[in-house]
Amino acid sequence: MNDVELPVRQAPDSVFLYGFWYRALPAKQVHSKELQKVVLLESPLVLGRARSGAPFALYDACPHRGMPLSYGWFDGQQVECSYHGWKFDARTGQCQLIPSLTSDQNLKVDRIYAGSYGCEDRDEYVWVFVPEPKPQAAGFTKPVQPGFPAPQIPKFSDNYKSAYLTAEMPVSVDHGIIGLMDPAHGPFVHQAWWWRSRHSIHEKKKDFEPIPNGFRMSAHMPSSNSAPYKLLRLYADAESITTTIDFVLPNLRYETIRAGKYWFSSLTTVTPIRRDHCRIDVVACWNIFRWIPFGAGLLKFVFAKFVEQDRRTMERQSEGLKQNPHLMLIDDADRPARWYFQLKAAHLEAKRSGGEMKHPMTGPVTLKWRS
Repeated sequence: MNDVELPVRQAPDSVFLYGFWYRALPAKQVHSKELQKVVLLESPLVLGRARSGAPFALYDACPHRGMPLSYGWFDGQQVECSYHGWKFDARTGQCQLIPSLTSDQNLKVDRIYAGSYGCEDRDEYVWVFVPEPKPQAAGFTKPVQPGFPAPQIPKFSDNYKSAYLTAEMPVSVDHGIIGLMDPAHGPFVHQAWWWRSRHSIHEKKKDFEPIPNGFRMSAHMPSSNSAPYKLLRLYADAESITTTIDFVLPNLRYETIRAGKYWFSSLTTVTPIRRDHCRIDVVACWNIFRWIPFGAGLLKFVFAKFVEQDRRTMERQSEGLKQNPHLMLIDDADRPARWYFQLKAAHLEAKRSGGEMKHPMTGPVTLKWRS
């Protein structure tokens, strides 16, 4: 496992993965009778919330003359284009009215669609299903129905608290994701007196196993050089504390900590906005320290520190990436990044060939690194 790949070229214009759910906006930012502009995978979308409370997402361009629908009006059921008053059902995108038509003109209005996307509320966020782009059909393409629900954070009791954080990253989704799963940057990027320092670096050994569309860092004891884990061990008074981390295509990182009856779960996503721009969103749920009045605020403070440190690091990294340098993925610490690229390539090949996806991992693997 001590092989070195030199060089590894990573194109900054990362290939997007379609046919998946992506986080679009925090749910509390999507209100009834208001329209919100969003960009996902370089596609402009307009989001809103119907009178029933259900969120919706439409392609942000009227099929008539391309006017962004986000400049229009929404009455709780229909979106009206500000240019010529065409109206569309917010949930299906089906055209309901074209004011310029006269009574003797027989255009079948109901065959016209503004692009509509699957849309769900899930764990404090509005998720949008982004299907494979189709050839332009002049507004006559019906919406694609997702074949599976939006991802959900695992929860282990009925009573829990939650919080979320978001940050823009000026790098491609690939760099955002491999930065997210990188196990060796912690002592250098996430230094704090209450967390760890570079002086606490020591050798670690973790077991990994393949899972559908991804890989898992198998259940293990948390790092001994992290102060919060030491506090948790004292608080929970549990026989053991275990952490499990999963990565699943296209961009999902699940982390679950169990300590007796106490638990902490998070789902972090890196969403592609444009080829050179992504966004990291973290949602956490927990029943640990629920009785502490400011527990949620404290946890959000800690997460905010981490996310800001990562954001600042990515911002600086983007300066070097502008030169499109040769990059190296070396030894065990970078093997999860290599698995990600191999999973992505295998997924794209399976879509191209119509065959089954060939997983890059053939079985459990033990990796070692220092951090």
